[in-house]
Amino acid sequence: MIRWFIFRGFWIRIAVVCCGILSFCIQSMHLLRVLLRLELIMLGLFFRYVISQNLVGGDIYLGLVILTLRVCEARLGLSLLISIIRSHGTDYVTGFSIY
Repeated sequence: MIRWFIFRGFWIRIAVVCCGILSFCIQSMHLLRVLLRLELIMLGLFFRYVISQNLVGGDIYLGLVILTLRVCEARLGLSLLISIIRSHGTDYVTGFSIY
């Protein structure tokens, strides 16, 4: 029973990461949606790491470091989103130019 649950959970975590990557590649119109998809991918990878470390009896301290980096990434993304909306007036990704 426990092995079935772990196996099922493994495929669910892989599906979360794959759906996040797929939706990130296909539909990236608004910057906020792009940031949310990146958070979904990072959350799926974080869960995969924590559960795999629990299965082998390893440390989860690196998981706390990953979680801290996720928080910093989210904060930086939201501050960039606010500054881009203030300067451009919209958050459409297609409206940004590199030059």
